[in-house]
Amino acid sequence: MKLDLGSFQSVKDFVFNLKSFKSNRPLDRLVCNAAVYQPALSVPRYTEDGFEEQLQINHLSHFLLCNLLLEDMKRNKDARMIIVGSITGNDNTVGGGAVYPIADLGDLKGLEQGGKKPVSMIDGDVFNGAKAYKDSKVCNMMTMLELHRRYHISTGITFSTMYPGCIATTQLFREKRTWFRKLFPLFMKYVTGGFVSEEEAGQRLAAVVDDEKCKKSGIYWAWNGGAKTIAYLDLSKKNGILTGAGGSGGEMFENDFSAKILDRVKSKKMFDLSSKITGVTWPQPGPEAVVEQGFNIKNKKTVVSKPNESPNKKGLSFA
Repeated sequence: MKLDLGSFQSVKDFVFNLKSFKSNRPLDRLVCNAAVYQPALSVPRYTEDGFEEQLQINHLSHFLLCNLLLEDMKRNKDARMIIVGSITGNDNTVGGGAVYPIADLGDLKGLEQGGKKPVSMIDGDVFNGAKAYKDSKVCNMMTMLELHRRYHISTGITFSTMYPGCIATTQLFREKRTWFRKLFPLFMKYVTGGFVSEEEAGQRLAAVVDDEKCKKSGIYWAWNGGAKTIAYLDLSKKNGILTGAGGSGGEMFENDFSAKILDRVKSKKMFDLSSKITGVTWPQPGPEAVVEQGFNIKNKKTVVSKPNESPNKKGLSFA
C-alpha cells in the first residue's frame, strides 16, 4: 500500500486502504520511521500541502497517522505505537548538544502561524536545513510522550521511541555530497564509534516492536551508552567493543530525554498546534499518570513506514 508522507490526503487514503485490507482485525504495531534529512539546502522545499518537507514528512504526517490509527489500535490487548527518535533532537548527547545547529523549537512561532509557506521553521526563524530535521525529531519524541501521558492508561497502548544508532549507509544521507557519503560511515565506525549497520539497527527496532521488556510505555530505548560520550574502549569488558557512543553492540537500556523534550508546557503547545494544523480531533484523554502497564503479545501485525530508496520521491512509504 502506498503512503506518501508529503501529502495528508495520501495518509488518509493509506489508513482507509489499510482498514479495508485488514477488515475488523485490530492493528497492534505501528512504527513511524520514515524521514528526510536536508542539511545541504539553502532554501526550503515544500510539500503539495504547503509545508516545509522535513516538518510534514518527519512530523506532521506521522502525527496524523497516529491519530487516525489510535482508536483501531486500542482494540488490541498489546498494541505498540513507536516513533523513531534521534540523538540529534536531544541536546543531552554529543550529536545533539555539541554539533551545530542545536535543536530548539523556540516559542513555536512557525506552528502558531500555521506552518505553511513561507514559514519554513517550527520556531519561525530563518530556514536552516539541518536544524529543521533536528526540530522535527524533537516533535517526534514529544509526540510520543504526549500520547503516553494522555492515552496509555485508558487505551493500554504502549507508546515508545528509540534511537537505533547512526546508520550511516542509508538513503537518509542521499542529499549529502558523494565524498561525505563515502567517508561518513568510516568516520562514524572508526573515529566516533557511533556506527550501526542496517541489519543491527533493524534488530534493535524489532526488539522495541516485539521484546517483552519493551512493553513498558513512555520509554526512550537506546543501546551502548546512548551517544552521550565519544566512544571509548572499556578494558574491563575485554570484548573489543567501543562503548558510549550508541554504536554497534551493547545492551538495550532506558535512556534519558533532554530537558527540552520533557518541557510539559511546550510539549502540550506543540501537540495542540499540530492537531490544529492537521485538522484532527483526539479522544478525551484518560487520567494523567505515570503508572506503567504490560500485556501479553498476541496476533502481531506490524506496519512500518520506511523511506523509499529513490532520491526523487521523498517520504514514500509502503506497508
